[in-house]
Amino acid sequence: MLKWLLTLIVALAVIALCTPWLRQYGLGRLPGDITLRRKGRDYYLPITTTILLSLALTLLGRLI
Repeated sequence: MLKWLLTLIVALAVIALCTPWLRQYGLGRLPGDITLRRKGRDYYLPITTTILLSLALTLLGRLI
């Protein structure tokens, strides 16, 4: 259980660091990605981007 938690934390940190780079290529602004603004804060739910990146990484993993 601890390994999965550590993996999840590292994966979220990597995704958070790559978000500005991914936005330059149009990821994060796809239909299905949700941005909420509440009390001066922006909350971002990248549903479509997550599915697309998951599919791409799965295909890459199967090819290698």
